[in-house]
Amino acid sequence: MQKILVIGLGKVGSLVGTLLSKKFNVTGVDKTQPAVALPFPVLAADISDSDFLTQALAGFDAVVSCMPYNLNLPIARKACQSGIHYFDLTEDVATTAAIREMAKDSHSVLAPQCGLAPGFIGIVGMDLAKRFTKLRDIELRVGALPRYPNGLMGYSFTWSPAGVVNEYINDAEVIHNGVRKMVPSLEGIEMINIEGQEFEAFITSGGLGTMCETLEGKLDTLNYKTIRYPGHCSLMRFMLYELCLKNKRALIEEILTEAKPPVQQDVVYVYAVVEGWKDNRLEREEFYRAYHPIEIDGQQWRAISWTTAASIASVVEMVADGVLPDSGFIRQEDILLDAFLKTTNGAFFN
Repeated sequence: MQKILVIGLGKVGSLVGTLLSKKFNVTGVDKTQPAVALPFPVLAADISDSDFLTQALAGFDAVVSCMPYNLNLPIARKACQSGIHYFDLTEDVATTAAIREMAKDSHSVLAPQCGLAPGFIGIVGMDLAKRFTKLRDIELRVGALPRYPNGLMGYSFTWSPAGVVNEYINDAEVIHNGVRKMVPSLEGIEMINIEGQEFEAFITSGGLGTMCETLEGKLDTLNYKTIRYPGHCSLMRFMLYELCLKNKRALIEEILTEAKPPVQQDVVYVYAVVEGWKDNRLEREEFYRAYHPIEIDGQQWRAISWTTAASIASVVEMVADGVLPDSGFIRQEDILLDAFLKTTNGAFFN
């Protein structure tokens, strides 16, 4: 793998391209030229043009989609047809299911869900799980938050508003009482205390990726919850359901984008808990990190940007280096945490 096309050069995509350009020959594609200079060439084009997309993929070994969830499937199809590797950041369950079906006959890698959640959190969760003889519970929690919140919602959209709303509206897959099932998002609120600060966590869609299928029949409880400041969940339920905006996604995305623009000082919390038995002794293992903005090549990057970009860049590295298979569907839980952290980009998480 030498030549990589990165599609979508927004908050995350521009950093994905920058990180990958240190090892690969990268070209970027976006509707408009980026506001800042990037260390790789950029094509200004609309990837919704099917003919352009077919031509754009020619000559590349891999494509990385950093587009909103609803724009990924056509790119994945073209990549599969062209026999080149495909990576994305989607949290959308239906998109992942369709890509997985394509992978059955694929001669290249199809690897969706390579971000933070799903993605890195699943790699961490499975690393903890492998330390047990028998599992009981896996609880995975991630929050991308403003470090200094204001307002009742206590939030800013440093991540795609479309992706956040999608996670809040779609049902989520869990394992509960040993049964794999779908449950509503914005439910199951719990309180979490992190270093003296109180947060709430609640069910959202997509964070587990394919883990429920992988671990079905092997434990009692498996769930993923999003961490927010207290009161956020009830306000989102009010907007989506009492104001009946859940079927007007474009409108609510516009409202939230205007009301809660990105902040520079953010924090990403990653918290995983696994309980089970080791040699007939019930034990508990935990992983907790708080990630903050860092400087890369003289530029400051938000925590959510670099954690997401470094996650997907690490998976690309592992495929290129032969650490991961070179064809078929890649599940995030099959990626070894040690191997992930040994990559150039995975080292950011150490």
